[in-house]
Amino acid sequence: MNKIKLYNTMTRSVEDFRPIRDNQVKLYVCGPTVYNFAHVGNLRAYLFDDLLRRVLKFAGYEVQEGMNITDVGHLVGDGDEGEDKLELGAKRENTDPLTIARKYEDRFFQDMEKLNIERPEEVVRATDAIEEQLEIIKILEEKGFTYSDEFAIYFDTSKLSDYGKLTGQKLEDKKVGVREEVVVDQNKKNPQDFVLWFFLAGRYKDHILQWPSPWGKGFPGWHIECSAISRKILGQSFDIHAGGVDHIGTHHTNEIAQSEAAFETPLANYWMHNEFLNIDSTKMSKSLGNVYTLTEIEEKGFDPIDFRYFVMSGHYRSKLNFTWQALEGARSTLRKIRALKGKSSNVENRTNVIDIVKDMLYNDLDTPKALARLHEANDFELWKYFEPVFAFDIERDDLISDEVKELVKKREEARSVKNWQLADELRGKIEKMGYQVEDAQDGVKIVRQ
Repeated sequence: MNKIKLYNTMTRSVEDFRPIRDNQVKLYVCGPTVYNFAHVGNLRAYLFDDLLRRVLKFAGYEVQEGMNITDVGHLVGDGDEGEDKLELGAKRENTDPLTIARKYEDRFFQDMEKLNIERPEEVVRATDAIEEQLEIIKILEEKGFTYSDEFAIYFDTSKLSDYGKLTGQKLEDKKVGVREEVVVDQNKKNPQDFVLWFFLAGRYKDHILQWPSPWGKGFPGWHIECSAISRKILGQSFDIHAGGVDHIGTHHTNEIAQSEAAFETPLANYWMHNEFLNIDSTKMSKSLGNVYTLTEIEEKGFDPIDFRYFVMSGHYRSKLNFTWQALEGARSTLRKIRALKGKSSNVENRTNVIDIVKDMLYNDLDTPKALARLHEANDFELWKYFEPVFAFDIERDDLISDEVKELVKKREEARSVKNWQLADELRGKIEKMGYQVEDAQDGVKIVRQ
């Protein structure tokens, strides 16, 4: 089995990867909260997860992956503040939470397919794992890690000596409520305590999604679902837990606390996190309103795989700044790779290049160096060899899409009736989609820019 090194957030170091079983890797990734479209910042996390999965498989491991779908319990504030995101989405579209959840779950997996992201072997919705969540809460209660009031059952972080170990912060050093928009729940004994189960009381007395429990009707908090679902799919302990860096301080910290308090064994042996995708050097997020969806990228004439290449061009632990110019560069680069098909190569020793690129990929998924070495070789057969890792569709011909052809046809019709304004507008649209229109005596030619 090939030796792989991975950065472990828990130890803050690159370590030799040693799975629990010699040839099998159990991997868990936090899935989406399906109350709205996933934006490309969200999708970076799943491209990172897909890269990790593909590299492990390429190295000879059998991968069993699990993912949750959050369709209840994730509040607008990660620290138990605000409305349930699913109910908020339902109000926005004047429907019910589960209709919203299924709509955006379907859309998420459509985006995954367009990006060549492999679907995990098992995906479980939070609403399909209520019993498993209640079981963990019961164990925590029996062990004295909980307290309750009329509003909720809470996890008492003061009872856990190593709470916050994923961040490296001591409990007394954790700062809560420092942002103006955060309202600290005055019902908590400690500000960093978190809700395991909400009752139908107070601001959640009319919560639509609700289930019976030994303590009364209600719904689960956000963090408990991943502890329950990962255990349901993979058992505990498993090898790798992956997600975005925004999960480190709260969600993953709380997962670790409740799982390890309940079962007295590590939840996962390796914790891996991808960095943010920024736009204009600012974090991309729905709350800031500076987001793009994959559909919006397609509407500008880009292929989803252009975005895949753009993301792979940066290291997963480095912030990546999204610009349309950078995406154009990714598109141009992919075309050059595909254009190598059928051309002769000057590479004398492909095996040597393969070994070098493997070493780069196996050294904490160093895609920037690996891609640079492949570009230096400029050999289509080498790109084909690593296609199972990068999934760039390099065998695909860059054919002119039906949409572009239709715009060219409409432009010709406008020109025939001397509607030059419309013709110019259509030409502009075609150029934005990455094509150049050349008017010649023998007809119109469409050329890739």
